[in-house]
Amino acid sequence: MKFRHYDYLRMFSIVAKHGSFSSAASELNLTKGAVSHQIKQLEAELGFAVFRRMPRGVALTTPGRDLLNTSNFAFTSVEQQIAELRQVGTRTLTIGVSTYFASRWLSPRLMDFMLLHPDIRLRVQPMINLLDLKNEGVDLAIRWGDGSWNDLDVQRIFLCPAWPCGNREAYESVQQLGIGTALESITQLRDRDESEAWSHWHETAAIPYRKRADTLIIPDPNVRVQAVIDGQGVALNDDLVQSEIEAGKLFRLSAIALKDYGYFFAYQKGILENPDVKAFVDWIMATKS
Repeated sequence: MKFRHYDYLRMFSIVAKHGSFSSAASELNLTKGAVSHQIKQLEAELGFAVFRRMPRGVALTTPGRDLLNTSNFAFTSVEQQIAELRQVGTRTLTIGVSTYFASRWLSPRLMDFMLLHPDIRLRVQPMINLLDLKNEGVDLAIRWGDGSWNDLDVQRIFLCPAWPCGNREAYESVQQLGIGTALESITQLRDRDESEAWSHWHETAAIPYRKRADTLIIPDPNVRVQAVIDGQGVALNDDLVQSEIEAGKLFRLSAIALKDYGYFFAYQKGILENPDVKAFVDWIMATKS
């Protein structure tokens, strides 16, 4: 005979969890009598007892224990399937990126990706520290630098050479004294203390480099741009500050650039097997050209 009362199995599992009709009734907002009656109906249809009635509470019979294991496994499978079905059409892809790159390059282009992939919910997470992706819940990061990192897999998006820039006062100082002499008296801004970008630039420019006590650390690149405009020092920037240069707020201080610097994907090994990540990477690579 075909089993009919699958709804009683959930009540059965709750009673088994509590070991008591009274406690189960409290969770279910039913009376103890209603719970007891439905369990009796379940046992009648099953043809065997699932509980032994004790002076205080109930205990599973051997068939009852086997049924509990089977029904709990089935409930878990159903709940997992429901969760997966709920996510269909609303998958979330989290991209970690600096505010600088997000506002100056990525944001104006994002609508194209959303139109091409309406089934992917894109989350752009502004980040200052693009090192610890796993703990930040980031699927894919876009980093600035020369790509010489060994903590994650790296794929170059495009080169965007970096060069020193400053405000008008810094520019006039360079014109009067020369870049090497002028930089000795101007604070150098960088994103983090261990950054080697300035030492790389000095080496490329054949200008002696010494570590400066007056270096100012400003992790947020957009804040760093504003600090340069405000005369707090000079920084290494790229063509993404073109609007500030055209407005006369920033000035390129040297034609010498770090030609190997640019923007790179950084990700955990195997993440490109995720079709959503792969779709975003492919879109970026097609868009940047």
